[in-house]
Amino acid sequence: MLFRQLIEPDSCTYTYLLACQETGEAILIDPVIDTVERDLELLQKLGLKPSYTLETHIHADHLTGARKMRELAGSKIVVPEMDQLECADLGVKEGVAFRVGSIEIQPLYTPGHTDTHHAYLVDDGTQKLLFSGDALLIEACGRTDFQSGDPQILYRSITEKFFNLADETLVYPGHDYEGRQISTIGQEKQRNPRLSGKTEAEFIEIMNNLNLPYPRKIDFAVPGNQMCGKCPANVPEQYQGPCEIINKKGDQG
Repeated sequence: MLFRQLIEPDSCTYTYLLACQETGEAILIDPVIDTVERDLELLQKLGLKPSYTLETHIHADHLTGARKMRELAGSKIVVPEMDQLECADLGVKEGVAFRVGSIEIQPLYTPGHTDTHHAYLVDDGTQKLLFSGDALLIEACGRTDFQSGDPQILYRSITEKFFNLADETLVYPGHDYEGRQISTIGQEKQRNPRLSGKTEAEFIEIMNNLNLPYPRKIDFAVPGNQMCGKCPANVPEQYQGPCEIINKKGDQG
């Protein structure tokens, strides 16, 4: 398996490129509209076919690049089945593996940050890789104060699903705001200040008192991502540049 970790700096979002080296098929987990051209250049450089994009959840801090990638490269949009997005091509659910060539991706239903959040587990034959989305971050976790977030449910998703994985499982989060790239399940059990040694009640208390600022892109990101990355009319001018899509016929849309 070929693997790359990519970053979109404005929202500190990680996009993950996984590719089957036998078939050349590639999948991008959580692509961002701002970096679609960069991702396509990398795929071309590596001689890979952009077959799929895969979302962990409906994001509030950026617009997904799924629709733009489909317009420009013909990739299929894959989302958690329970999101029921008409714009998606395929849905995934826990218990049913999704395959990209020889790569088997196991969806894990991990609500709490959002009510339909999914993480993805991949065994590359040497290591197990967990793409945890926004549910579990490095020494942190996703916030629970909007989009049907629920700290009790998130605590159970993390402790009952993630923390039951082997300690050596590599954790690749959806974001990191301090330049960190990777963790492990064992490290998060020991060092995550919101979770290590914390009861469910203590975790809920922590999450209910974070007092985080209102997400600056949420008002257009959520409705746009419910349309797989179509830019709604209320996108502020400073964020409109990546919304321009040149499709295969050269038309703007």
